[in-house]
Amino acid sequence: MTSCSSCSSSASCSSSTRKGGSGNCGDLMAVQDRAIAERLSHIQHKIFVMSGKGGVGKSSITVNIAAALAQRGFKVGILDVDMHGPSVPHLLTLHGGIEIDEETKLMLPAVYNDNLSVISMDTLLQDKDQAILWRGPKKTSAIRQFIGDVKWGNLDYLLIDSPPGTGDEHMTVMQTIPDALCIVVTTPQEISLADVRKTINFLQYTNSNVLGVVENMSGLLCPYCHKEINLFKKGGGEELAKRYALKFLGAVPLDPVAVVAADRGTPVVFLEENSAAKTAFLVLADAVVGAAKNSLEALSATRC
Repeated sequence: MTSCSSCSSSASCSSSTRKGGSGNCGDLMAVQDRAIAERLSHIQHKIFVMSGKGGVGKSSITVNIAAALAQRGFKVGILDVDMHGPSVPHLLTLHGGIEIDEETKLMLPAVYNDNLSVISMDTLLQDKDQAILWRGPKKTSAIRQFIGDVKWGNLDYLLIDSPPGTGDEHMTVMQTIPDALCIVVTTPQEISLADVRKTINFLQYTNSNVLGVVENMSGLLCPYCHKEINLFKKGGGEELAKRYALKFLGAVPLDPVAVVAADRGTPVVFLEENSAAKTAFLVLADAVVGAAKNSLEALSATRC
């Protein structure tokens, strides 16, 4: 770019012609690209959790897979790119703000435990009820900063939680992390599957790497008679995976224990008591590990 007139960040940019700068953002972008490449080189597997449908439990799936992986001893980070409805900090009871590393001046992700850390827009807000009124360019810039300006360190897995749909956030992640492996989340009923089919079409169009499909809210185990109730049907996600020749990673049932755990801000896999959801998430995490290891994209990646 040789002009800043159309740039949404020109008012605060030191290179802006409005401030007497060169107006050349290309150098700044190149510097950030190198920083992003450096951060990503220390992360072995980047997993993008997405769905065309809202309310299917992407954040719950993301948090509990991450927690299960951390419990297995992996170093895990969560990047929450849902700018308008970030829920990962709530699901992990993270209330603190972002700290800055004194030596590198990079942001430090919020730490949940020794193996799990998080970056989310919610952790940057003093008022948690404040709405984010941003359009595409600002969201793109924030996501790039969350990757390039954060001291993630060496990670085995970085899980990226996304908003519903196939918009700016998804395009930015796909362009910034081209080797990301995508997990598509759906619920069994047709109204969800219809939107998820659009998501798969988007991933095909962008030549993205699909790790597999997860069916959430897959049946309900009655806590009294212990019989399974197909409240939202069952098997739709597995049928979807077969239709598109994708790997079916697993199904997670509806479970009142998981609802209580989410309200308490504790991943269900960290609860001492056994439950249908906890068992399903642990099996799902193992399936993700196996699929990631067997992915050609993952095998060709290098780690510093």
